[in-house]
Amino acid sequence: MSRRRRMALRVGLPAVAVVVAFTISLVAALSSSAAPAQPSARPTLPLHPQPAPIRVVSTQLYSPFTGEPVRALKPVLAVKIDNIVTARPQTGLQSADIVYVEPVEGGLTRFMAVFSSRVPTTVGPVRSARESDLYLLPQFGRPAFAWSGATPHLVPFIERAHIADLYALQVNGYYRISSRVAPENLYANPRTLLKEAPNASKARDIGFRFGAQPAGGRATGSYTVKYPAATYTFRWSAKAKRWLVWMDGAPGTATEGGQLGGATVIIQDVYIGKSRFEEYGGLPPLARSIGSGTAVILRNGRAYTVHWSRPGLNSGTTFTLPGGKRMLFAPGQVWVVLAPESPASYVNAARV
Repeated sequence: MSRRRRMALRVGLPAVAVVVAFTISLVAALSSSAAPAQPSARPTLPLHPQPAPIRVVSTQLYSPFTGEPVRALKPVLAVKIDNIVTARPQTGLQSADIVYVEPVEGGLTRFMAVFSSRVPTTVGPVRSARESDLYLLPQFGRPAFAWSGATPHLVPFIERAHIADLYALQVNGYYRISSRVAPENLYANPRTLLKEAPNASKARDIGFRFGAQPAGGRATGSYTVKYPAATYTFRWSAKAKRWLVWMDGAPGTATEGGQLGGATVIIQDVYIGKSRFEEYGGLPPLARSIGSGTAVILRNGRAYTVHWSRPGLNSGTTFTLPGGKRMLFAPGQVWVVLAPESPASYVNAARV
């Protein structure tokens, strides 16, 4: 090999290396521009504002008379119903919110059934009013009151009372049935009666409280209340969850089926004096449900001795336990038995 050729090779080797290095750099640059680098993190997008949590408030209504759920508070209808032997079995009592037991002449009793939550198609037999009714009705506001009559001197007092008057001789809704004889054959359609009393007041607080069973009380399977010519026995039925009633030794039945009785029974000891208004040649008993006294309340197989207080005609009645807490009733129908606080207070009236 010639000297000139060897010199060319010595000079050309670095140039070739440079060319190769340049080529590699160019390829790398072209490769990097063809595939740009991905961003390290995605940009944060603005979030839609979240609505504040909605607080659900219960709007469930409960009857102030039974403690059971109701869709609305409805007008109050009170009906006088007979309870002598020939008037049994009665109709409509199973639908009542409250059943009051009132003493009447001859040592007997009569019912005042209060309807609001449920209104039956028939109720009866409807009978006459007594002065004791004028003590009970004002607590309901201006209730509709269905009655068949009264002693002549009492009638004007009832008609002037703060009630929606449903006297049988003046409004629609009453009729006679052929299967019974007068006066135990007068019946009424409560729905028609309420149409005759469009301004009757709706159910309101009359002092009842409902809730969990209080501690205390005494286990009681039955409880008996005696009047001079009538006897009531309430027996606890765990199956029915009610105090079933026996009247004068026989089960108190209803024409619509089943045995009468309530989830809560109040035996309210009251002073029973004499009415001012004569009935059948004598003065009938007057149950004074205003004031205070003792009562026995039956619920869930137990009996509680409590204090009752009602300061005035327009007030409800409060029932308190010995410690001062309000007595809580079992939800359901309530029976209120106006019983003599002492036998001596009933002597004169019993002789009528």
